[in-house]
Amino acid sequence: MNLVTGATGILGSHVLLELLRNGQPVVACKQNGSDLARVEKLFSYYVPNHSELFSRIKWVEVDVRDIFSIEDALEGITTVYHCAGLVSFDKRDRQKLTEINELGTANVVNACLGKKTAALCHVSSIGAINNSDYILPLHEDVFWKKSGRESHYAISKYNGEREVWRGMEEGLNAVIVNPGVILSPGFRNQSSSRIVDTCYRGNKYYTSGSTGYVAAADVARIMVALITERKYKNRYIVVEGNYRFREVFSRIQTQFKNPVPHIHVPRAALFVLGFFESIVSFFRGKPPRINNAIINAAFNQQVFSNKKVSETLDYSFVSIDQTIAQICKAYLFEISSGPSSS
Repeated sequence: MNLVTGATGILGSHVLLELLRNGQPVVACKQNGSDLARVEKLFSYYVPNHSELFSRIKWVEVDVRDIFSIEDALEGITTVYHCAGLVSFDKRDRQKLTEINELGTANVVNACLGKKTAALCHVSSIGAINNSDYILPLHEDVFWKKSGRESHYAISKYNGEREVWRGMEEGLNAVIVNPGVILSPGFRNQSSSRIVDTCYRGNKYYTSGSTGYVAAADVARIMVALITERKYKNRYIVVEGNYRFREVFSRIQTQFKNPVPHIHVPRAALFVLGFFESIVSFFRGKPPRINNAIINAAFNQQVFSNKKVSETLDYSFVSIDQTIAQICKAYLFEISSGPSSS
């Protein structure tokens, strides 16, 4: 039996679908008030029998900050896919990032050890592979080196990884995946899906940075394959490729028949905008849309290698163009269907 934490999120929903399509039973973790309808909606973009597959899911309420709820959910579970996590670059979320991404992962690891769970697949991030001095494509063996420019999110994911490595040393069969920016249809206004909203409205601006991107379905398939093939005590970078932000924005906006971004924003200009944004956000009581972590990411030049996972699994990724086309098609369908589809 499989347990999926963060099952109502972008990646967790894809892991549920992948397991169900493979005929594997699943217990899915949710929180009170979670929107389960969007999980079934996500299924509908991939399979015609989405309602039937969705009906097979057993839902349980779990908060990774509460180890007792995790231990209860682990009864009868052999494999855990730990997808729960918080993505935020707002410094006001620093404590919550620590609680969920670091301490929450420690709780999952400890519960798996206590219940003698057979295997754990932990979802980290390429943000946890950090070394600004390394000029070649970053790979799994590059050691973490702080520069002072890391986001609290990246630090929390790195510390979460350390908990998983500690669990491995104590006998836990575990594997870590480090996905890039995860692209998915549906889930409007959440995480990376906000990129599509911005491009649909017609974005004129771009920065010189780049990062790794990957389809959510690819990450889910790879996670299940790594567990199936027992590739424990390893970590794997999961990206289809590395692309400049302008290139990704342009591809999305072309799908929407919008002009591509044409105004380059230098780092100094973003710092000025970020300063005024911090003042405005103070009076609005909302997090600033621009901060140092976002600025650093906007000008990141490091690239990531997918060689290890591609060779280990003999895996071919879905192209970024195919993923973007699917996402934009789903987006247009949702906005034409009205607010209930969001």
